[in-house]
Amino acid sequence: MLVDDNFYMSLAISEAWKYQLLTYPNPAVGAVVLKNDELLSIQAHKCAGEAHAEVLALKEAYLKKYPNDLLSKIVDVFEIHNYLVSNTKGFFEDCTIYVSLEPCSHLGKTPSCAKLLESLKIKKLIISCKDDSKKASGGAEILQNKGIEVKYSCMQKEGYELLYPFLQWSKKSFVFFKMAQTLNGTINGGKISKKQTLKYVHSLRSKIDLLCIGGNTVRQDKPILDTRYVQNGINPDILIYSKQKSFDKSIALFNVLNRNVCINDNLDKLNNSNFVMIEGGYKLLEILKNKIDYVILLITPEMKFGLNYISKMNLNFKIIHEHYIVDDKIVFLKFIQ
Repeated sequence: MLVDDNFYMSLAISEAWKYQLLTYPNPAVGAVVLKNDELLSIQAHKCAGEAHAEVLALKEAYLKKYPNDLLSKIVDVFEIHNYLVSNTKGFFEDCTIYVSLEPCSHLGKTPSCAKLLESLKIKKLIISCKDDSKKASGGAEILQNKGIEVKYSCMQKEGYELLYPFLQWSKKSFVFFKMAQTLNGTINGGKISKKQTLKYVHSLRSKIDLLCIGGNTVRQDKPILDTRYVQNGINPDILIYSKQKSFDKSIALFNVLNRNVCINDNLDKLNNSNFVMIEGGYKLLEILKNKIDYVILLITPEMKFGLNYISKMNLNFKIIHEHYIVDDKIVFLKFIQ
């Protein structure tokens, strides 16, 4: 049977996109395990410090065949590694692993994925993108030196689109603009997104170094901009972009504990943070377009009366990826210059 490598890599990449930006400062990575042409698992790295995509995929694959195994109760990533090496008895020797980024070679907050795959003696490894970082690169070579077949550059373009935020924040600031809207483009009138999408937004806020918002939005909406929908969420520092420095300090965002709020009419602070989120509407998007790496649209399937366009705005985008959170569509966009 001829295996379509692109199909299985696309599953890994699509799964990773569900956690794009949420893995900061780590990259979003997806993995798939195939055993004798049977798809056993699709997994992704979900949070920095937790298990990498390969480990989660290997765990899920084994449990698909042995659902009552003790492995199902193990959560600690080091314990999962040790258990897979000591107890799976050749299970993975006829497996092909698809991964969007070359498995890491180093021991850090988690063990080396390359060393794990080497110990499990997998049949084949297929990679979308090589890891060019000095700290983590070399995983593929570890496996090749043990006689394991390695294939590079499967869906490489799509793999690098997934990797792009990580490459940006690793060397300079990565800035994205988030805007919620209805199906007909209305952006005002209170909460627009559904609860699960709001939880996603709060998760993003908990990861960023800085949240930027326009002064008019602060005065009109009186937001809190916190992370109350996320357990143990970290409330981000705020930059209010405004020429007028006077604000009603009873507005909720000024009264969040352990938060710095800066009011300024220049954007130098954006360049001093690695991971920046901008929340706002059409006017702020137009003003800041040259400083933005991504636009993330959260589109709820409703039509409402309200502000839904600026007549003079003329912006072109490329859709990088889109997926759903329940009924809301999440669209990742890049500007076309």
